[in-house]
Amino acid sequence: MAINSTKRFSLSLEPAPAWTAIIGIIFLGLVGAVPPLGRFVTLLFPLASLGVGFFLYNSYPILYLGFTWWLWFLTPFVRRLADMGGVYTEPSPILLTPFLVTALCLITLYKQIPKLNRLGKLGTPFILALIGLSYSFLVGTLTRTPPKLIIASLDWFTPVVFGFHIYVNWRNYPEYKRNFERVFLYGVLFVGIYGIIQYLLLPQWEVNWLRNAPIDSICDGGFEALKCRVYSTLNSPEPFAGFMSAGLLLLLCSTSRLSMPAQIAVYLSFLLAMVRSSWLGWAVGFLFLIFSLKEKFQIRLIAVFLAIALCIVPMTQIEQFSGITERFSTFSSLESDGSASARQDTYEEVIGEALTNWLGGGLGGRQYDSTLLALLMNLGWVGTTFYMGGVLLLISNLFYKSSSSNDAFATATRGVVMTIIARLTLNSPLAGVQGIIFWAFLGIGVAAHRYHQHQKSLLRKQMQEQYIHRKRSIMSG
Repeated sequence: MAINSTKRFSLSLEPAPAWTAIIGIIFLGLVGAVPPLGRFVTLLFPLASLGVGFFLYNSYPILYLGFTWWLWFLTPFVRRLADMGGVYTEPSPILLTPFLVTALCLITLYKQIPKLNRLGKLGTPFILALIGLSYSFLVGTLTRTPPKLIIASLDWFTPVVFGFHIYVNWRNYPEYKRNFERVFLYGVLFVGIYGIIQYLLLPQWEVNWLRNAPIDSICDGGFEALKCRVYSTLNSPEPFAGFMSAGLLLLLCSTSRLSMPAQIAVYLSFLLAMVRSSWLGWAVGFLFLIFSLKEKFQIRLIAVFLAIALCIVPMTQIEQFSGITERFSTFSSLESDGSASARQDTYEEVIGEALTNWLGGGLGGRQYDSTLLALLMNLGWVGTTFYMGGVLLLISNLFYKSSSSNDAFATATRGVVMTIIARLTLNSPLAGVQGIIFWAFLGIGVAAHRYHQHQKSLLRKQMQEQYIHRKRSIMSG
């Protein structure tokens, strides 16, 4: 029941054409740090990545999935290198890269819509969510400026179509599952280690970006090492913590030799991000795993976590990492916490208007640290009904009708979804970078559900055929 064997995580550079294109993108991202190539890379990186993404989508769909994940992990880091090798650009075209490559899944949507009746009942919720977003997009064409509408559409639509793309390929679930495992093992290992380096050293490209970025909550007391919250290769601590909480839950069920060092690095980075909502979300997901796995795996899971805790907890007592314990102490005094007070003030200011906002203002409006406010103010009751109707249908199938209880990876995907559900009242994790996590794991979760149903159906059919064959043999004998 462990997620995977160590052998499956071996690195391979086959097929050569695909890896040649991917390595070319990696090289392009790195040379952006060399003046004056940063300006060139800022413009070329999104277009080159889109070209490579299209090539992989058509020829190597599994590698396309991994390539897309890595772009979500690393694109903000590439932007910071390019800014150092050129000039600070806001907004940076580079940040469009993962959205554009993920939007290639619209091709899947276009191909599958005529086959909607073949997708099964699990395909309908994705369509309902897209109907709600399409309604809000149409409203936005009347109320928003084109740039805001386009960016917001990428934020909201791409996660849903990505999850839809993963689901409709449910027959390839074993390959998709292995891809998720590899990506999150190596991804969280790399991103976690870089997060520690970022915290301890704060490289120059990070300092350059922090001096210009419109984010005030990352650093406390100057742009110096040991004074900034970890955001690693992402754009801010919150999406970084969202990715890491998902990866940590997957790694808890992994048997790879790299799993333990990866978790140690990631847990420390995860704590140094100091995102309390993600800490709480991870705790909910961890408890879900504990109660969902069989007893012998529960014991193993707890043993692994305790071993990691024995490595991490002493580190938090070191002066350089003292901010972690200080952040934990704020859980007992939320009434004096600035961010909690700001959320409460926003609720009091907007909740009345939100509850009576039937039509919605359309995509591209104000951003809120609340799923309820974000949905009602942008989608209105009309769009929210379709969108959340689709979400709730998917969640009900994922948790209450799952036929994959013996698949530890599928159980872990439900744990990841639980981390998002636990945070719905604390921030808005359904769109943008964090929305990718939610919808991708919904997609792979319901793909697992359908795949295992299909396998059981084939097994029953095979047993029936064997029974009939034996019966005929007896009668003829």
